[in-house]
Amino acid sequence: MQLSMKCSVAVHCLLFIWEARGKVRVTSTLLAQSTGCNPVVIRNILSALKKAGLITVSRGQGGAELCRDPAQITLHQIYTALEPKGLSCLIGIHPCDGRACPVAKNIRRVLQRPYRQIGEAIAHTMDGITLASMIEDLEAGLDATPAVQD
Repeated sequence: MQLSMKCSVAVHCLLFIWEARGKVRVTSTLLAQSTGCNPVVIRNILSALKKAGLITVSRGQGGAELCRDPAQITLHQIYTALEPKGLSCLIGIHPCDGRACPVAKNIRRVLQRPYRQIGEAIAHTMDGITLASMIEDLEAGLDATPAVQD
């Protein structure tokens, strides 16, 4: 079981956009170089983040910017922008409808509540993690990283 890697790529992009603000125009090509992803994948992620109201992207030459304060952007919002049904189907239930077995007939009903609770717990945890807190973690790591010497 794994959450979509699109979420980590989106966080990477948002952190890059934050760090690059006022320094360079952030394009899908630049983000593709930083993430190692195909520019088409980056454009799809940016499109989803834009649709969710987390970023703006200038037409033509490009240039992505955050449109909210990082403290107002949660990991859950980022994930949901990319995977609208993601947490609701985080854990799948195998198909066994129509079988004579009494367990098979009831397994979906039995698992619905605990799986929903797991999804709600994950969403609650993700709501408590903001882009601002991830920026702090990034900047702490940048401060601790020795400068590259030529």
